[in-house]
Amino acid sequence: MRSFTTLNLQYAHRFYGFKGEAQYLHGHTGILTLEVADTVSPGVNMVFPCNEIQKTAWEVLQNFDHALVLREDDPLLPAILSVYETQGIKDGAPTNKQKGPAFKTELATAYPECRLVVTKETMTVEGMIKIVYDLLKDKLNIVKITFTSGVNGATQEYGQEGQHEKDRCPLCGILLKEGGVCPKCGYKK
Repeated sequence: MRSFTTLNLQYAHRFYGFKGEAQYLHGHTGILTLEVADTVSPGVNMVFPCNEIQKTAWEVLQNFDHALVLREDDPLLPAILSVYETQGIKDGAPTNKQKGPAFKTELATAYPECRLVVTKETMTVEGMIKIVYDLLKDKLNIVKITFTSGVNGATQEYGQEGQHEKDRCPLCGILLKEGGVCPKCGYKK
C-alpha cells in the first residue's frame, strides 16, 4: 500500500543555454508529490504518517523554497554571489530563518545561508525529481515522485512496493533511528 503527500516549493531559476523564454530568470510554484510504500503498520493502521513524510522531506527540501536554483556553469552565479557579498548576505542574514541543512550531492549543492542551490544539470521538472530522489531515498521508501511546475510536469516510479522496507515504530509509524529508537515517541525495538 502507499501513502502520499505534497509539498509546495517557490523558487526561481533559468535554463542557461536554452533558446526560448526559459533562458530568462523566472519563478515558479512547484508541487512535489511523494509516494512511499510499505505494509500497513498494525497499531497505527497506516503505511507512513503523511505529516512525517512532509517533515522528513521538508528538512532537506526547504532549501529549494524561496531559493534561486542555478546550474554550476551559469555565468549569473558569480554575479549573484558578488551582489550577495556586497550586500553582506552571502553568509546569511538574521531574516533568513527558513533553511535546511546544507547538502552536497553529485547532482546539487545547497547553500542555505544565501538561499541558493547550485545544480549540475538544468533544473527541469525531471531534474528536480532526480535530485529529490537522491536526497530522500535513504530516508523514505519512495516508490513514486511527481513534480509539476507551471505547465510542466514529470513523474518517476522506483522499485516495487515494500522492496525497501525499513523498521518503523509500531506506536506512531515513523522510521526508527539507529539502535531501534523512535525519535518521536521514544519507543525502543
